[in-house]
Amino acid sequence: MLFNLQRYSTHDGPGIRTVVFLKGCSLGCRWCQNPESRSRKRQVLFDARLCIEGCQLCEQCVPQAILHGDSGIAINREALSEADLDRLQECCPTGALSVCGSTLDLEEVMTIVLRDAPFYQRTGGGLTLSGGEPFMQPEACSELLRRCHEHLIHTAAESCLHVPWRSIETSLEYLDLLLADLKHVNAETFKLWTDGSAKRVMDNFRRLAQRGVNMTIRVPLIPDFNADEASIRAITDFAAEELGVKDIHFLPYHTLGINKYRLLDMPYLAADKPLDNPELLDFAQQYARDKGLTALLRG
Repeated sequence: MLFNLQRYSTHDGPGIRTVVFLKGCSLGCRWCQNPESRSRKRQVLFDARLCIEGCQLCEQCVPQAILHGDSGIAINREALSEADLDRLQECCPTGALSVCGSTLDLEEVMTIVLRDAPFYQRTGGGLTLSGGEPFMQPEACSELLRRCHEHLIHTAAESCLHVPWRSIETSLEYLDLLLADLKHVNAETFKLWTDGSAKRVMDNFRRLAQRGVNMTIRVPLIPDFNADEASIRAITDFAAEELGVKDIHFLPYHTLGINKYRLLDMPYLAADKPLDNPELLDFAQQYARDKGLTALLRG
């Protein structure tokens, strides 16, 4: 299942790229800016700003799950069946209520990818698989990457690496670049903020390094999590000394996805303001360079 397909991207690998966002993630990062990507299933998003007063089309469509009241509509998302979601996709005239997620059609994706092949050839671009966590759909990943390689199209994947090794390994033959998140190396802190296992991620990193996979390490710098000198040192040391990578990108925390939590009726548990610490960003870059890495800040 996918939740977005973005053409003409310039931020997810070299050149102009087509990015396929696959649905489902094995982590629950507090700061995630794509909360609609976490669940493997389709989800309802509701934007009250677009809702027409007096309109009751959605309630008429699925009366067992949507109820209008004085303060707006209440949605019981647990009561929605797949058939209900199909009906809701067509019923809202303003888009206030929408359904996120659609079946991944490999043929359709490849048609779009091949349509943009001239842009890849001119710029060194290609296909990037993102998410969510793309390797949670290993068969789809492997097949899309394989088909792109048949057409000599550059391939990349963005991953948190919090999946079984076998889910990654099946795609390596067809993967030109891995953009891998190294969020933290402290097991307790990692677990508290992501609900995941740092050991699983670090073990996968070590296996990838042993296989000689072309990797760029990406470090989201999150207030109260890893946006401090000690954490940056530990993360950079692991990347340089244990993995032997060449490139590391630091991604300062932003809040561009906060509104999505309101659309999903989910609480947002990270800082409500972007990271504003130029001195720390300078430190991160300089420390990485002192370790022999090429360090970049990516917005």
